[in-house]
Amino acid sequence: MSYLERIRACNNFESTHYRELLIDDKVYGQVQPDFAEHLTHWSDIFSVTDTQVVLNPELTDYATRTAAVAPVLWALHQQGVIDTWVAEAYPITHSFDGYAALEIERAATNFMGVKTFGIHVNGLVKTAQGIEVWVGTRSLDKPFWPGKLDQMVAGGQPVGLGLLENVIKESQEEANIPAALAQQAQEIRTIPYRQQGWRGLDNSTIYVYDLWLPEDFVPENTDGEVIAFERMPLAEIARLTETTTEFKDNCNLVNIDLLLRMGMISPQHPEYATILKVLYTASHSKETKK
Repeated sequence: MSYLERIRACNNFESTHYRELLIDDKVYGQVQPDFAEHLTHWSDIFSVTDTQVVLNPELTDYATRTAAVAPVLWALHQQGVIDTWVAEAYPITHSFDGYAALEIERAATNFMGVKTFGIHVNGLVKTAQGIEVWVGTRSLDKPFWPGKLDQMVAGGQPVGLGLLENVIKESQEEANIPAALAQQAQEIRTIPYRQQGWRGLDNSTIYVYDLWLPEDFVPENTDGEVIAFERMPLAEIARLTETTTEFKDNCNLVNIDLLLRMGMISPQHPEYATILKVLYTASHSKETKK
C-alpha cells in the first residue's frame, strides 16, 4: 500500500466504458451504458446511441431542462435504479460558478457523470507536541462509506450557496463550530479526481480548507452523520493514509495534500515527484469539450 495507490484509487476513470452526455452540443458528463439504457424509456427527453446520451435540443434553457429531467430522475429513483435521494440540487456545469445548463438531484450526479464540487475542512490544532488534526468517524447509517474516517467537516456544494457559506453551514451541522470561528477557514487549493464505480462516475473537485482551532475546542456532531471525533498527530494521519484503507477514498487526497504541505511527505520520499504530479492533475481521459 502507498500514497500513490490512494491517489490512483480515486482516478480510475476509463472513458471507453461510458457514453458522453451532450447538452447543446457540449459534453457535460459520462453515462454508463446500463444507466443510459434506462433513459431510452424517455425518448422525448433523451436520445441514446451507442456512444452518446443527448438531451433534447428543443429544451433550450436552464428552467425548461431542469423541469424536463427532474421527473425522469425521480421515476428512476422510485424504480430503485437511483438508489438514494438527497433532495439537494446540483448544477450541471463545466466549472464552479460558470454557466450551468440545468440542475439535477445530487444523488443522480454520479449516474450522469457530471462535474461536482465539494468542500473539505482540515481541523488543525497547534500543541506542544506538534500539529494535530481532528478526524471524524462517519455514521454506520451513512449510505456510502459508513464507519470510515473523514475530515472534520466535508460536504458537497449545492446550487445557490457560496463556498465559504457552505463551509460555515457544514461546520455547524457536522461539528458544532460557531460561524465566527468557521469563517476563519482558509481556502488552500483544489484537488480534482475522477473515480468510477457501480453508480457511475464521481467527477469531482475538492476545495480544501484549513481551519486552525483553539487547543481546548472539541467538535460535536449535530446532524447524526458523525459518530465520533478524534484528534490525531500528523504522524498517525500519515500512517493511516499510507498503510490502511480506514479513510474514505477522497479524504486520502486531502490528507496527502496536508502531509505534503506540513513536510510529512518530503522531497526525500522515493515517490515524491510522482505524488505531486498525480495528486493535482487527476486523470482527465477525454476532457470535456468546452
